[in-house]
Parts: sequence; C-alpha cells; structure tokens
Amino acid sequence: MKIIFDLRNVGLGNNGGSLTLVKSANALIELHHDVIFIDSMKNKHTWTPLKAQHIIPKTDSDVESADFIIATGYKSVALTMASPVRFGRKFHWIRGWETWQMPEKKIVERILKIDTGKLVNSICLQRKLEHYGVDSKIIRPGYDLNEISPNPNLKSNNDKIVLGGLNTKGKHFKIKRTNWIFDTYQKLKQKYKNLELWMFGNSDILTNLVDKYYHRPSMDKKNYFYNNVDIWLSPAMQEGLHMPPAEAMMAGCPVVGTDADMSGTEDYLNHNYNGLISSNNIQSFSANVEKLIINEKLRKQFGKNARKTIENIGDRHDNMQLLIEYFMEII
Repeated sequence: MKIIFDLRNVGLGNNGGSLTLVKSANALIELHHDVIFIDSMKNKHTWTPLKAQHIIPKTDSDVESADFIIATGYKSVALTMASPVRFGRKFHWIRGWETWQMPEKKIVERILKIDTGKLVNSICLQRKLEHYGVDSKIIRPGYDLNEISPNPNLKSNNDKIVLGGLNTKGKHFKIKRTNWIFDTYQKLKQKYKNLELWMFGNSDILTNLVDKYYHRPSMDKKNYFYNNVDIWLSPAMQEGLHMPPAEAMMAGCPVVGTDADMSGTEDYLNHNYNGLISSNNIQSFSANVEKLIINEKLRKQFGKNARKTIENIGDRHDNMQLLIEYFMEII
C-alpha cells in the first residue's frame, strides 16, 4: 500500500506530534508499505531519522500516485482536500483538539465538516467528534516498548519519593496545567520532606521548585528519568492521546490523572488498577497524589499493572498494522 502524509503548512519539528508521525511512517515502511511525506518546508525533526521519502513539491506532478493521503494537522486539511484524485482517498488523522490554531467554532466548520475520513488517536477525541455528529476511527500510534522499560538498577533515589511531570510554557502551559504540578508539589513537600520533583520538557524551566530537570532528553536519559519517578502527575485538560504518562507507565510508574473530558489518559489509565483518577479540581488531584505517597505497596502494584496495560495496547508495528487493516477494508 502507498500512503502520503500531508505536512504542507504544518512541517516537522522537534516535538511529540512530529515524533509520532515519523515513527508511524517508519513502522509502516518496516511493514513493507510505501510512505511519502509531502511538505512545504525542510524537515526540522532531528530526534529520529525519517525512513520515508520527504519532498517539497512545486506542483502536484512532483508527487507520485498513492492509495491514501492523510492530512496531519489542521493547516494541511485544505491542501489535502485540493489534491488530485490520484493521491488517493483523503483522510485526516486528528491527534489533538487544536484550539491554539483556531477557535472551536471554526474547527467544526473548517475541519469536522470537511469531507475527509476521520482518524483519531484516542477515546476522548472520538467522543469530541461524536458530539458534533462526526464518525471517526481510533488509530493509536503505539509505543516504544523496547526503549522504555522497568529497570530497578537505574533507580538512584531509594530513600526519596520522586514525583514526575512534564514542563511546558507558552500556549500549552494552561491546557497541560503545569501549575497544578508545581502547586501540588509545593503543598505536599511541606508534609513529606523526602519528596522530590523531577521534570523534563522542550523549554527552559522557570521555577526553582524542580529538583532535577532534563531538557530534551535522549531516549536513554528518558528511560533513566522514568525509572526514577515513583508517581507521574498528569493534570492535562486538553489532549488527544497524552504520551508522557504512558511512557512513565512503560517504566512501571503509576499515574495520577483527572476525569477531565480531554485528559488524554482515558485510553490507558484505569482507576485503582494502574493509577488514580481524581475529580477535575486541584484539591482532589493533590489528595490522590498523597494517597500514593503514603502507600508504597499500592505504588508497586499499580506500577506492575501499568506496564501490562501499555503492552496490551501494543507497539508501533501492531498499531500501524491496524491502520493498514482498516484501509484494506475500505479500499
């Protein structure tokens, strides 16, 4: 099968969304399918080599025919729709509710009502589309199960309880509610002196509350980082499929999330099995974090279950095979 990923007006950079596309394309190629990235700018993603062909076409004639073309971001949808029939059936893989690109009313008019097949990466996005009467198919990207895994030998803070979280700033600070992580830690640190806060992210850290910070860590450093975290804090309120909590779970770390409509953790976080789900307020969130701080036995049991949960969702090959099987049904 031949698939075009349309990145025109979107591009590739060093961010989680681009990483998902690159690794999805690489998995498809390893499954012996042809993948082309068409773009309007240079590939600026340096974290993972892209195995697919990446081209910046001047005209449509520069692009080979395909079976499917997939818009990868809101700004690529119009160009995907305008592409010739020989580019294949038109789909949009919606991986976030991008209100930072346009308000919700315009998302409905310019994205949901456009006649593309709709793929989503999570339960909460499927439910969001259903609210507007739009059907979709869940296609998750899968996980790097061999790159992040439990390893007790990496743990360096046996006398500490380490809270972990994602550092963000700018447009994502509010929707990921990074301030909840800081406020929760600051409150609980007064009571539990052996508590530490470790974080990672793409941006510089802007507070002295963080005990250890990893700026754009390599996968090896991420593995070390997650294996030293005892409880992952995930207060996000507007995600598709939130990746860092699932990565923490791959290392056997329980997660505390919320029941926000778009927490981005609904696909894998199960209350009282691999973590805790609080009500959608910071008081409940902090209280659930404290429950795990004081119960080491529960943390360990949830951690074992956490790894099993992500393994059951599958790796990138498993999930891209599901995409191919779906496409085969409708071709």
